[in-house]
Amino acid sequence: MVAFVLVLGLFIAGVWLAGTVGTVLLGVLIIGAGVLLAATWKVLSPAQRTLRVVVLLVLVVITVELVVKIPTR
Repeated sequence: MVAFVLVLGLFIAGVWLAGTVGTVLLGVLIIGAGVLLAATWKVLSPAQRTLRVVVLLVLVVITVELVVKIPTR
């Protein structure tokens, strides 16, 4: 439960703050998720791997959007 709240807090803070600080927070989240994915890769089923890679890619897209400031509205 603590990990979920921490990840959610990092994500919300990163998106809300945007700019350099938001990018760094989301970058920390990407690195953490990537390390966790790499560490558990062998024990995950193909479906779990796919879902986690998709989530990681969505997080990367959101971070890149913050960096280049692509208008969403």
